Amino acid sequence: MARVLVAVVAVPAILALLYVAPPLGFYLLVLAAAVVAALELFGMVAPRDRGTAVLGVVVTVGVSVAVWVFGKDPRVIATVLIVVPVFGLMLPLFRLGDLATAGLRAATFAFGPLYCALPLTLLALLQRDHHPGFVILALVLAWLSDTGGYFAGRFFGKHKLYEAVSPKKTIEGAIGGLVGAVIGAIIGSFWYLQGRLPLVHAVPLAVVAAALGQAGDLSESLLKRSVGVKDSGGILPGHGGILDRIDALMLTASSVYLYVLWR
Repeated sequence: MARVLVAVVAVPAILALLYVAPPLGFYLLVLAAAVVAALELFGMVAPRDRGTAVLGVVVTVGVSVAVWVFGKDPRVIATVLIVVPVFGLMLPLFRLGDLATAGLRAATFAFGPLYCALPLTLLALLQRDHHPGFVILALVLAWLSDTGGYFAGRFFGKHKLYEAVSPKKTIEGAIGGLVGAVIGAIIGSFWYLQGRLPLVHAVPLAVVAAALGQAGDLSESLLKRSVGVKDSGGILPGHGGILDRIDALMLTASSVYLYVLWR
């Protein structure tokens, strides 16, 4: 019931931000999501180091704002992609803490702000610079892949996909997720992206994006298992944390954005 209530509230709000409000409105939504995602990520990796979490959020916001404001300047993008990982790797030298977790914290800070900020900001760029329908496509690919995977796995699942990381996921569920994403892309090609997403592009894009989305889901599950937590957070009733909900979306959004750039 909680999941249904979240969807009833979220879907109309997102559509209004995409099609009615100015682009800044949707960007502020994704920026807020990036901030919460960063808090969850750094909270899982360094639960007793609030300073690192706050610094991680600050860098995440900086990455997102830089891409939003200067996204068309390759110098800014190159600077972000170079400075953030290098700075992150050096952080434990200044905040050593537990030596046993220093490597994990360094890797998380080097990659975490990019992970939390870039894919979500790309959604805002799709809306502002291209067409809101591509944002819907990224959301649909992630959602229908998850939904198709759930039902296919529940009714037909027999063979484990990656039991050590996610015991409930099955190969049959993964295939069902790909089928769901393909159906969603075909609908988009004939409906809200008519003339912008040819059918010959829609099907392979859906397969690639959904497969990467499933890999993103597994990657987040691996992270949670490695630090001994069940959910990344509890901000969404019935859903867990933000990262639990957008782990696949981060990869589908990136895939759709790259498609739009290179088509």
